[in-house]
Amino acid sequence: MWSDGSGLRRLSCGIVIVNDDDELLLCRVTGQGHWDLPKGGADPGETPLQAALRETYEETGLRLPPATLLELGRYAYTARTDLHLYATHAPQVDPRRLACHSHYVCAGSRRLRPEMDAYGWFAFDAVPVRCRPRLASVLVSRLDLRALRRRLQAAAAVVA
Repeated sequence: MWSDGSGLRRLSCGIVIVNDDDELLLCRVTGQGHWDLPKGGADPGETPLQAALRETYEETGLRLPPATLLELGRYAYTARTDLHLYATHAPQVDPRRLACHSHYVCAGSRRLRPEMDAYGWFAFDAVPVRCRPRLASVLVSRLDLRALRRRLQAAAAVVA
C-alpha cells in the first residue's frame, strides 16, 4: 500500500497487452461474468513494474521482458485503489496456451480455484461490454488504445 497524504490507498498494477489487430488480451475472472487485465496488488517493497510483471505471470503464465513495457502511469480507479498500468505489444499468443498460477479457496466449496479461468483477444471496441465499468473507463475514456498500439509498434521498430 502507499499513502497519498490523505490516507491509505491500495495500488493495483497491470499490463495492457495489445496486438496488430487492435485487440487486447483479457482474462476472465473465475466465477464472475467479467473480463479483466492481468493485474493485482503490489506486495510490500515491490515497485509498480515488479508487481505488474509478477501479476501478469501469475495470472497468464506470460513472462514479459521489462524492456518491452511502456509505462502509462497511475490512474484513479476506485474510491480506495489506484491503477498503475504498463503496456506492451505482443503477437497474438494462443489463449489456450495461457494458464493461471495463482489460486484462492472458494468459500462455498472450499476448493482451490484459479483466479482466472479463460483468456481471449478482444477488439478494443468490446472493452465496455467485457470489462467492469471502472476498468472500461480507464481503457476507453483515458487511453486511446489504437494510438497506444501505434506507439508500441513504433518503439519496437526503433529497438529492432
